[in-house]
Amino acid sequence: MSNKSLANKTIKNKSSRPKKKFRVGRIIKWVLIPILTLGIVGFIFGALLFVSYASTAPKLNMNQLQSPNNTVIYDSNGNVMAQLGVEKRVNITSDQIPMTLVDAITSIEDHRFFDHRGVDPIRILGSVLHNASSDTTQGGSTLTQELIKLSFFTTSASDRTIKRKAQEAWMSIELEKKLSKAEILTLYVNKVYMSNSYYGMQTAAQNFYGKPLTQLTLPQIALLAGIPQAPAQYDPYNSATQGYAKTRRDLVLEAMYKYGKITKTAEETAIKTPITDGLQPLSTTSSIPLQYNNFITQVLLQVQADTHQDPSTTPMKIYTTMNSDAQNQLYNVFNGTGVNYPDGQQVAATIVDPKTGAVIAQLGGRNQSTDSVLGNNPAVNTDRDWGSSMKPMTDYAPGIDNGTFKSTAQVFDDSPYNYPAVPGQPTVAVNDWDNRYMGNVTMRVALWQSRNIPAVKALATVGLDASSAFLSKVGINYPAEHYSNAISSSADKSGNQWGTSSEKQAAAYAAFANGGYYTKPYYVSKIVYSDGVSKDLTPSTSRVMKETTAYMITDMLKGVIPYGTNGSSFPPNRLSQLGLHQAGKTGTSNYSDEQIAQLKASSTNEVPDETFVGYTKDYSIAVWTGYSDKLYPVQDILVPSEVYTAMMSYFYANPATSSDWTMPSGVNRYGSELYLAGATPPSSSSSSSSSSSSSSSSSSLNSSTTSNGQGSSTNSNTSSSQNGTSTSSGNGN
Repeated sequence: MSNKSLANKTIKNKSSRPKKKFRVGRIIKWVLIPILTLGIVGFIFGALLFVSYASTAPKLNMNQLQSPNNTVIYDSNGNVMAQLGVEKRVNITSDQIPMTLVDAITSIEDHRFFDHRGVDPIRILGSVLHNASSDTTQGGSTLTQELIKLSFFTTSASDRTIKRKAQEAWMSIELEKKLSKAEILTLYVNKVYMSNSYYGMQTAAQNFYGKPLTQLTLPQIALLAGIPQAPAQYDPYNSATQGYAKTRRDLVLEAMYKYGKITKTAEETAIKTPITDGLQPLSTTSSIPLQYNNFITQVLLQVQADTHQDPSTTPMKIYTTMNSDAQNQLYNVFNGTGVNYPDGQQVAATIVDPKTGAVIAQLGGRNQSTDSVLGNNPAVNTDRDWGSSMKPMTDYAPGIDNGTFKSTAQVFDDSPYNYPAVPGQPTVAVNDWDNRYMGNVTMRVALWQSRNIPAVKALATVGLDASSAFLSKVGINYPAEHYSNAISSSADKSGNQWGTSSEKQAAAYAAFANGGYYTKPYYVSKIVYSDGVSKDLTPSTSRVMKETTAYMITDMLKGVIPYGTNGSSFPPNRLSQLGLHQAGKTGTSNYSDEQIAQLKASSTNEVPDETFVGYTKDYSIAVWTGYSDKLYPVQDILVPSEVYTAMMSYFYANPATSSDWTMPSGVNRYGSELYLAGATPPSSSSSSSSSSSSSSSSSSLNSSTTSNGQGSSTNSNTSSSQNGTSTSSGNGN
């Protein structure tokens, strides 16, 4: 390798270049005069347009040319949460750039770099002719223009307008008046994105190969020179893109030979070198705080989905919805503050603001490893079963909303019952968590006591189509809904677009909290590009159910906390006793008989998933717990409710200050039950006066929850299959 550097290169003084003389023909045939006139007019118009665009171009700023070309992420209060790639940058000076790299970059990107003045008309004309006659495209920008684009504009395809191209050209010409070619190329080498969160070619050299640029081999330098065009596509560490990386590197080598920078022998030898030659293991260090990891993962995914841009390669300011204080508190709760976790038992949670749908805090697990940065996020995964927490929006809310059920006093017979018959499927009994029957129960009591048979009967009455349509409006979808989904979120197909997660549950319950209005959960409110252009990413809010439906469901779910299956010792009840206005629902999934035989640990519960979703008017919190390996049963089923209680205690220093829901018009209270307007209550309660009070009745369960003595059903762990959906018929705690 030559020890020559960019600093040694002698460049001709621009002012010494001879001016070309143009001769104009003395005679022009009159038939060409109109064409010439049009050409002149077009030239003048184009020149005026160029001047107009150039006058509005950003001012050249050395700070922007030299500054890290990275994305900055902010919390909801405008505080910096993280900067992508900022910790992985090593800037160099021109004397540290080997001429081999200069030759490689200019050969593949701009072989006339040392001859033009920022804009290359010959290159532009060549690209026009190439693009008109070939299936492939060729750019006409110079390296100077690329530097301007990286420093002052976005790389979005939608922003490649004539106006921006004109501004790039003007700024490039101006830049070349101020800086030498060596200075411009040095800025480019330090600025470009090189994949894997590395910015700058020296940074890539040290992290890819453990060496500075001056010590790299020809094929290694050629690889680095080719990466900036498409960093993700030419990532040498990704087995799926290594073939593309080699093709790109070889193109660089061919260009270097074409323009006389290397010999044919050097080219052929370098092409035979494996693309992985000399690569070192990637570092796992990150500037992203561990407590923000899962949240930022979703932030980047939303930006990519909404803008079709990669924040790693397109610098921008991302303004998120995160309440960093709440996020830090959730992290502390997950990792030992206020909740005792059995060894290895995991937890995931999402907290949503019901008024806006914004996700304000989220974590996908406890004791996360630094190796999982920007990786899997269990808080949004739908591969676990949310059990009976599905009942409010799957079984009861759709029926109330379409008028099938007109009262919380709707009676269901909790007696032996099979899932509705499905052609070609065996008859399967619906069982309950306690293997008992309660006889006639109201919808309210069925929810309080999480009865499965009334839930399945409610879904059968409402119909699968109506239930599916309702669920879809609150962000929950199945490939095909089955009657077993009355008490389970299990789906026929895998993929986070099916079933539910802590994110989806928190957002769906937020619609109950917000009077029937739903907003798709989101993590980013807006982004601002390096050129100052901003884009609002806040989704729209829409009514997905009647206000009366949301109120009636909330009124019933208030009673789950003091009167549910966990009794008065249920952790959230401590907050109710202090005056917190809250509602919620538990959920449990069960094992099949076959899975029970394969369990890897003993437990008094023998359930793989335990969940709780609770909400106030201000916060909706969904929590899951279980083990990563489903064959390890949950050891402590109260973990989700303890996490919920810890977070609500943090949000409400004085629970009594929380506000209650106001009963809307269109619903009346008779005694302890609610009725849609026009519905007739039973004669025994018709003498009770209609109340406009918004508080939930605290009526006793004594007359409603006594077993009717019909005996126990079959094993509650019996596996049920409805149209191929395998769930446990004992879901529903």
